[in-house]
Amino acid sequence: MPRGDLFPDIGPFETGYLPLSGTHVMYWEQVGNPRGKPVLFLHGGPGAGAGAVHRRFFDPGFWRTIIFDQRGAGRSRPLGGLEDNTTGHLVADIEVLRTHLGIERWLLFGGSWGSTLALAYAQAHPERVAGCVLRGVFLGRRAEVDWFLHGVAAVFPDAHAAFISHLPEAEQGDLLGAYLRRLTHPDPRVHMAAARAWSVYEGSCSTLLPSPETVASFALDRTALGLARIEAHYFAHDLFLPPEGLLGHMDRLAHVRAEIVQGRYDMVCPARTAFELAAAWPTARLTVVPDAGHSALEPGVRRALVAAVERFRGLG
Repeated sequence: MPRGDLFPDIGPFETGYLPLSGTHVMYWEQVGNPRGKPVLFLHGGPGAGAGAVHRRFFDPGFWRTIIFDQRGAGRSRPLGGLEDNTTGHLVADIEVLRTHLGIERWLLFGGSWGSTLALAYAQAHPERVAGCVLRGVFLGRRAEVDWFLHGVAAVFPDAHAAFISHLPEAEQGDLLGAYLRRLTHPDPRVHMAAARAWSVYEGSCSTLLPSPETVASFALDRTALGLARIEAHYFAHDLFLPPEGLLGHMDRLAHVRAEIVQGRYDMVCPARTAFELAAAWPTARLTVVPDAGHSALEPGVRRALVAAVERFRGLG
């Protein structure tokens, strides 16, 4: 297999469920070499969940890959659960998982919201981080959320029109509030319809060229509900990040090596944010993929991500 593209499909060598605080239970799995260098995969969203394809970014002969579904997402329970679901809870959950698996330090790999969570965790526990591979950088700032809710219309006016048309005209002035009310409505006919509209909108804007397969995967009930409900919940609370934001604590990562991969035409998390992060992180290397959008599975992005992980083989 030529190095630089995804590795073959592989199943986990261990899976489990780990009780967390509140009513939450985390699904986790380990893939690859049980004695390999540990790497933690952090999925996007928040709320998107992880899938089998995410195992394929890591050489199974070298890496001990740990993948988990964050609170309320994917195979974790309860699906779409918002109680006790904040960035602080997720950071604490990662430490619970690390301790449970007996890992001292690990490489962090996260895209989109996964990059946000990787930074939040790394700043809270820098001594546990051997390095970071980040993609489609999102820092959770108000301007970035506003871009997703409104600004994307400049490039994807058709997808944005479908997104807002799910709401009555009288409520379209407060997209986030109107969607959050529907996404938390007890009637599945209400919350699932809103979840599919939200998730399909995001999927439609995630690739440089139209990808029906990507949109279809975002429309699946489990993906849509976790992604839309939790994303809206986090957006409504400024991603549960400190007022000074993640850039305000980059001094804590001055010694941490990082690889940042960014699609030039990423319309979900525009490239400006990745450039701002790289400027604040002298030990980071930024790779801009010239023919890609947001999705980790676009050819140029996935090749750049695999290559970035490979450059960490010698990490301590």
